[in-house]
Amino acid sequence: MEEQQQYVFIDFEFTMPEGKANPVGFYPEIIEVGLVTVINETIQEQFSSFVNPMKFPVLTGRCKKFLNIAQDQVDRGISFEELVTLLKKIDEQHPTTIVTWGNMDMKVLRQNCQKAGLDFPFSGKQVDLCLEYKRFFGDQNQTGLWKAVQAYGKEGTGKHHRALDDAITTYNIFKLVEKDKSYMKNHEPTTIGDRIDLSKVLNHLAL
Repeated sequence: MEEQQQYVFIDFEFTMPEGKANPVGFYPEIIEVGLVTVINETIQEQFSSFVNPMKFPVLTGRCKKFLNIAQDQVDRGISFEELVTLLKKIDEQHPTTIVTWGNMDMKVLRQNCQKAGLDFPFSGKQVDLCLEYKRFFGDQNQTGLWKAVQAYGKEGTGKHHRALDDAITTYNIFKLVEKDKSYMKNHEPTTIGDRIDLSKVLNHLAL
């Protein structure tokens, strides 16, 4: 029996430097994770947690203000190693496709793993839904997550830049895009012959 395909919709929030000039050795670190696992279009699991950064544990004022996150929330978060262990466990449950909005989440996760000396936890396909959305609708520019869902006449779930809310919103857009793809596949473009009764046109021209 074929194993069920699992989709994991994931969003991370990262640390930020105070200004444009990065401190020496600065790199973005994951400070919040939100994820949703889905099998057969049914949500199996939701997970949300703050994560303790390793290199720069003290958040900048800009980061706290932009993400509306307090220092003590991050201080009480899980360690990065615990996060990687959790993600690896999820990846091993079923054949897994990771879906994110944009490519930064996986880039930062990969870099954080390298800095911590840990193996990257995902082994399957990774989908950048923002890029798929851009290709499907022919947009020239990258579209923000909540702007994309509003283009469908919907609203994002919860608060923007909260990891779990953004992960759920990503899943909701995924469903809408997949529905549109399915519709386009099942409805071939009509030909002029489908729209016009050519026999009537030819008879009219013969008069």
